[in-house]
Amino acid sequence: MNISNKNTMKKILFFAIFLLVAGSVSAQGYYGRRHQVRRSAPRSQSNDFYRVKVGIAGGFNFADAVDSYNSDYSTGSITAFHVGLTLDVPVAYPFSFAPEVLYSQKGYSATTNDGNFTQRSNFIDVPLLAKFRMSPNFNFVIGPQVSFPISTTNTYDDGFAVTAREHYSTTSDRTVLDGVIGVGFDITPNVELRARYTIDFQETDDNSFYIPGYRNEVFQLGIGFKFQ
Repeated sequence: MNISNKNTMKKILFFAIFLLVAGSVSAQGYYGRRHQVRRSAPRSQSNDFYRVKVGIAGGFNFADAVDSYNSDYSTGSITAFHVGLTLDVPVAYPFSFAPEVLYSQKGYSATTNDGNFTQRSNFIDVPLLAKFRMSPNFNFVIGPQVSFPISTTNTYDDGFAVTAREHYSTTSDRTVLDGVIGVGFDITPNVELRARYTIDFQETDDNSFYIPGYRNEVFQLGIGFKFQ
């Protein structure tokens, strides 16, 4: 995929984040009016911030690769997925600690003289996030992530059919440190829409034939379910 298509994907994510923010502002106004009417409601009913929450989350990954040596190098993205467990531990309003364990697919595609090449890699991601409640329904997260490589599949095709496929373990590769930033919007107390961006801080060890020394870049859109 060329640079213009990359920019389109980024615009879609930013638009999704804008919708989350707009929805949060609207919901905050509604919450404020509702809270004024029910002024005598117990604090535990009007604010559940201090409850520890466990949950599950999943969604789409729009993954690509960033060349560490050449910012003008362009690869194509792939659509993949993530799924896993979440935890929200309140510390002091509005801050909480939000670690997760996710199974996540990353990778990229490239057009070469020999045809099309697609790499799809599987990771166990462990985000260790600081979470800030910006309003009753809107939150912001930021923090590091440790990624443990599991396996990789390389697929080659000539534009008509798959000509070769290689699958190999990457558990012996080094772990990778990433950065995560994102937002969330609670459409109900137990359902959250999520939008995040992650990028490797380190180059991958994977033996790629086309872009040695690359870093994974992933835009994530998903949904989470929380249980208290």
